[in-house]
Amino acid sequence: MEMEFTVEIWFWKGPSPFHFVTVPEDFCDALDATAGMVSYGWGMIPVQVRIGDTAWKTSLWPKDGRYIVPLKVAVRRAEKLELGATTTIRLTVDV
Repeated sequence: MEMEFTVEIWFWKGPSPFHFVTVPEDFCDALDATAGMVSYGWGMIPVQVRIGDTAWKTSLWPKDGRYIVPLKVAVRRAEKLELGATTTIRLTVDV
């Protein structure tokens, strides 16, 4: 399953600060349908992500009925992305 969308980067200062993007609601039903087949626990969904020329593996985190994508510092630096920037994300879920 592949999906592509454009979203804004936001920051969570919790106990472990991180930047994220939120998967648009339109895609969350399809992700929910596959979560049972691919999740390794806690609702986490392993994915491959691409922003621009940078690709990496991570997991989608469930949050408030949707999913969020953590953005590594190395990715944000490589793609020159800052808080509040809008970026296009391509996700691949191996089903």
